[in-house]
Amino acid sequence: MTMRRLVRYLCAVALFAVTASVAQAHPHVWIVAKSQLVYAPDGSITGVRHAWTFDDMFSTYALQGIETKTKGAYTRDELKPLAQTNVESLKDYAFFTFAKTGAAGGQKKEKFNDPVDYYLEYKDAALTLHFTLPFKAPVKTPALVLEVFDPSYFIDFKLDEKDPVVLVGAPANCKLAFQRPSDGSTQAQTMNEQTFLNGDNSNYGAMFANKITVDCP
Repeated sequence: MTMRRLVRYLCAVALFAVTASVAQAHPHVWIVAKSQLVYAPDGSITGVRHAWTFDDMFSTYALQGIETKTKGAYTRDELKPLAQTNVESLKDYAFFTFAKTGAAGGQKKEKFNDPVDYYLEYKDAALTLHFTLPFKAPVKTPALVLEVFDPSYFIDFKLDEKDPVVLVGAPANCKLAFQRPSDGSTQAQTMNEQTFLNGDNSNYGAMFANKITVDCP
């Protein structure tokens, strides 16, 4: 099953749950994420390198129908068509990656080119999607804010516990910080249920965003 087909199915299931009750809004796919922010020698940031490990259930669905030479083992070449389908599908969702540069109050939203260097890896019964998102143009900025989340909260992103974020080639004065989301339950319960029923829940998942900030004074 491709990511597009699975996400559409999950969206239909989640939509039913959301319209029934605010308390029922919850993710259906879980991802453990690692990210690298990649810098050029001149100090500009060129892109974001992700490694997303999917939960066992999604991995099992995604691998259905894939032929392999060795049972239970999947090579990078065997997973290549699925990797391409995954990154093409992610484009419809802005790759769940949102970047802003500049000081607070004057921030600019940055756009990405299509992913490069993408591939899937299978290990310990889970699929990990590796890909790099290049910025439309390298950005030289004293401040960067990067958020990774699904606005609809059908997919839950959790930063890896050990190595969640790494700066690659960044100037020595750059300082990295990241903020994990709370579970959001208290805020979700206080949201107006009628607003939810009216369909104004397009950015509900922002409460669960993983926020990465880099300051290079």
